[in-house]
Amino acid sequence: MPIRTNRGRAAIYRRLWSWPMRSPSHLVGTIILFVALIVAAGIVVPRLVSDGQASGATPPTSESGSAQPGEPGASNGSGGSGLPPVTRLTEPRETPSEAPAAPQALRVAEQWATAWVDHDDDTTADAWLDGLRPYTTAEFLPVMRSVDPANIPATKVEGKAEAGESYPRSVEARIATDGPDLSITVIKTEEGWRVSDYNRVG
Repeated sequence: MPIRTNRGRAAIYRRLWSWPMRSPSHLVGTIILFVALIVAAGIVVPRLVSDGQASGATPPTSESGSAQPGEPGASNGSGGSGLPPVTRLTEPRETPSEAPAAPQALRVAEQWATAWVDHDDDTTADAWLDGLRPYTTAEFLPVMRSVDPANIPATKVEGKAEAGESYPRSVEARIATDGPDLSITVIKTEEGWRVSDYNRVG
């Protein structure tokens, strides 16, 4: 068995240190390896340090062990998470229940129907629309402007308005004419009861 001496170790060390100097390729390879080791150490060491600090840290606690209401960290009914309290949803609005038809609503429906059938061959669209204006909502007037009174197949109202579906702020009224029957929607506005829609029935 060979005996290792200091001379033998020194020879090994000289070979290792002289290896990079033997050729340019050896020198470049040594430099690349050295730089890679430095970069790896710069990435791994900070992570190890930060992990060690995180595992050793303990959350701060108050002396009393619980936060008082109104103090920072108090749960205020949110389950102790420190988040703002959960807002409870309000109850949904109830669907309006039916109510007896307001006499004013039926009267407006009759007046509107009377103005609707009031036309002859010489009646202009503007004059006919002016007759409807006092009983019609501002939003529905532009729709009525597109109607040609010459195409209305009725000349008089026959009978009184009859209430259909009726709610506190809207009424469906049906009125007979010498042409088609009319289903008229009357709603309550700031100006009073006004017609917001109609359909020919039959």
